[in-house]
Amino acid sequence: MEEVNLVDLMNRRAQTYGMLARLFREEVDLETLRELQGMRFPAATGSPKVDEGYHQLFDYLKGAWEDSVTELAVDYVRTFIGHGVNGYSAAYPYESVYTSERRLLMQEARAEVLATLRENELKRGTWNEAEDHIALELEFMQRMALRAAEALAEDAEDEAVAYLRTSYEFMENHLLNWLPMLVTDMRLHSKTLFYQGLGQLTLGTVEEDAAVLRELLDSMEE
Repeated sequence: MEEVNLVDLMNRRAQTYGMLARLFREEVDLETLRELQGMRFPAATGSPKVDEGYHQLFDYLKGAWEDSVTELAVDYVRTFIGHGVNGYSAAYPYESVYTSERRLLMQEARAEVLATLRENELKRGTWNEAEDHIALELEFMQRMALRAAEALAEDAEDEAVAYLRTSYEFMENHLLNWLPMLVTDMRLHSKTLFYQGLGQLTLGTVEEDAAVLRELLDSMEE
C-alpha cells in the first residue's frame, strides 16, 4: 500500500476505536444518538461479526427516538453494572474480572495495562475507572493508531512500526484475551439490539484489526 493510504488507514482505525470507546465509556445521550443515526454503516465488510454488529445497531437506531435515550441508559446499567451481587451479575467491563480466578477488580490485568500506559507516556485522564476498563483499552488503541498515522506522515517508518507492534501485542495480550467473554455476557445481560450489536461490532473489529496489523507488520519488517 502507498504511504498516503497507510496514513488514511491509521486515521480510520483511530476513528473507529474512538467511537467504540465512547459507547462503552458512558450512556448514550441525545446528541450521540442523533450522531449515530446520521452515520452510514457499511452493508458488507467481509467480517460476519462486524456485519452482524452494524446490522443490529442499524435495526435499533432506525426506530429510536428521544425516549430511547432513557431505554439505553437503563440497558447500559443492566448490561455493565447489574445488581452487583457477584462477578456474574453483569458484563462487567474490566479485564481483571475475566482474567482473575475469583472475577475480582483491580487484579494483575489492571497492573499490566497501567504499566503499558506508563511505558507509552499515556494517562487515563480524569475519568475515574480502573485502567483495564474496556473503554480505556480501546482508547489506547486509538492513541497508538494516531501516533502511527503521524509517524507515517513524517516518513518515520521505524517509529510507525514500533507503534503498530505495540498495538498488536496489546490486542494479543489483553483485548483478545477477554473481549470474547465480555461479548458473550453482553448478549446474556443486554436487552436492546444496541448493546448486543456493540459487542459484536467491537469483537469483530478487534479480530479483523489484529489480522490487518499482523499483515502490515510482516510486510513492513521484511
